[in-house]
Amino acid sequence: MTDVAVVGAGPNGLAAALTMARAGLSVVVHEAADAVGGGTRTSELTLPGFHHDVCSAVHPMALASPFFRAFGLAERIELLVPEISYGHPLDGGRAGIAYRDLDQTVQSLGVDGKAWRSLMEPLLRRMDGVIDFTQNNLARFPADPLAAVNFGLRTLEQGTPAWAFRFHEQVAPAMLTGVAAHAIGRLPSLAAAGAGLLLGALAHAGGWPVPRGGSQAIAEAMAADLLAHGGTISLDSPVTSISALRAETGARAVICDLTPRALARLGADELPDRYIRKLESFKYGAGVCKVDFALSGPVPWANPELHRAPTLHLGGSRTAIALAERQVLAGGHPEAPYVLAAQPGVLDPGRAPAGQHTFWAYTHVPAGSTRDRTEAVVAQVERYAPGFRDLILATHTATAEDVGVYNPNYIGGDISSGAVTLTQLLKRPVVARDPWRTPAPGLYLGSAATPPGPAVHGMGGWFAAQSALRHTFGLPTPDLGPGPAKP
Repeated sequence: MTDVAVVGAGPNGLAAALTMARAGLSVVVHEAADAVGGGTRTSELTLPGFHHDVCSAVHPMALASPFFRAFGLAERIELLVPEISYGHPLDGGRAGIAYRDLDQTVQSLGVDGKAWRSLMEPLLRRMDGVIDFTQNNLARFPADPLAAVNFGLRTLEQGTPAWAFRFHEQVAPAMLTGVAAHAIGRLPSLAAAGAGLLLGALAHAGGWPVPRGGSQAIAEAMAADLLAHGGTISLDSPVTSISALRAETGARAVICDLTPRALARLGADELPDRYIRKLESFKYGAGVCKVDFALSGPVPWANPELHRAPTLHLGGSRTAIALAERQVLAGGHPEAPYVLAAQPGVLDPGRAPAGQHTFWAYTHVPAGSTRDRTEAVVAQVERYAPGFRDLILATHTATAEDVGVYNPNYIGGDISSGAVTLTQLLKRPVVARDPWRTPAPGLYLGSAATPPGPAVHGMGGWFAAQSALRHTFGLPTPDLGPGPAKP
């Protein structure tokens, strides 16, 4: 018998599980796959010796997430922080470079440098308040109201047609749009602007780190802490019913790292119909087609500074990226798509045999798409790195349909586990002071479909665990920092 059952061993599920174990409770995690990690797995997808991140590769929240700070992630694994957080190539060998140093970025942007500073610097001055506001339930009053106001006003500007008024040249707005497009939604929009501003500020605040050895290192560190504190992980262990899981384990609390759709199905005999209808009304967004490359050498970028950037946004100008994203939302497959790419080998050469490289890329597609977009991705890279095609040793492609099969939380290939819109940032999946607690006694939802939403930060699971500790067990939140295991 156990105190807590956790369904799903992604970052949120592991965050919930280790928090409960640290509180002295017995915990078992049920994972349907054959490995922990969810969106943080690393595998040899193309050729032996080439280690690819299956989902996320670069982790802006690794240093900023309040959960990871409390957990001491940076003390447990090696996080490689680049001098360049991201690059944005443009035609003619030009590129926007987001240096971790704000002053250097401002200087590189010429006439738009002053405007970039006025956009970012007020956020950086109150970064802790920005993190508190964005990495929490938006229905909650912020701890730093001025930080929330600064962030909100800039989101209103960059999330509406007013986004055209700040900058005079092409590079700075393209850089901001490339970051906002991480949200996989309409551009401009308030939700995408908020995501872009947070990521953009983090690019200068702490940088966008890459875990040495791959994203799997994050999951392994969390799993190791859980096991060290008495928890159990059961792999190849799909759950078909919450009530059956309770009967099997005797768990007083069940925390689910699942989509609302899955929770509605598994908890149908415990949850009230009204709540199930809310779960079923939760909307999912566009998908991704992901392509991994094994390369015989480094990508031959036309702009030499891009050789130092682990993360790149391809797609051209602000106008071109916005058009491509609109085409995806309308059900199309753009000829010149937005491509989010990563070259982890610029920081972590051990990902591939000596002198060779892995290259990670995805592009947005309509939900459930079965179209292989490898050629479109290659063409966009070749546009800014002539000769890229000649370096390709092997590829591995996952269509949106494949992505959804690989991880059931990515419905139709939606890696955000729910459309990122302003409505669904407030209603994720319901509007409540404690959206992680369901109406069923002892049943909690702690996934990317709860606040603060998508990204590898562990926050949804941590919040769900804190709610379960309060309401089911009457216990405080335990210390999570690195230290000796409990006897």
